[in-house]
Amino acid sequence: MGVLDFKSLDKAIAQLDAGLRESQASPDSELLRDGVIQRFEYTYEISWKMLKRYLEATLPNPEEVDGMSFQTLIRTGSEQGLLLSGWDTWVRYRKARGSTSHTYDEEKAREVFSIVPEFLQEARYLIDRLTEKMPRP
Repeated sequence: MGVLDFKSLDKAIAQLDAGLRESQASPDSELLRDGVIQRFEYTYEISWKMLKRYLEATLPNPEEVDGMSFQTLIRTGSEQGLLLSGWDTWVRYRKARGSTSHTYDEEKAREVFSIVPEFLQEARYLIDRLTEKMPRP
């Protein structure tokens, strides 16, 4: 088993956490809320990509991971105990991520912002499980 570099995920989680705390201290700031949404977007992307890299590094057939649908990837990660939640929750994160990149809508922004605390717990759980299972460089 190789070694994966978790620094980008660590940093993204820390930035998301800091942004969320600051926006909660200033709940009327749209600028802070929008910054948290942007941090959610890239933390989400790094999270599932890190999960995929981990599975590629640890499953007997790494090529199998490349052919997995997103749903199968999440289910596999969940079966391995890497995720706090299953597909039903991750599909909400995926839809939230997709909705922010196409149009800007105040109501959608509020909806996405509302799931950030839950997603932050998910991302922390993932990094904790990954670092337990695989040594850091």
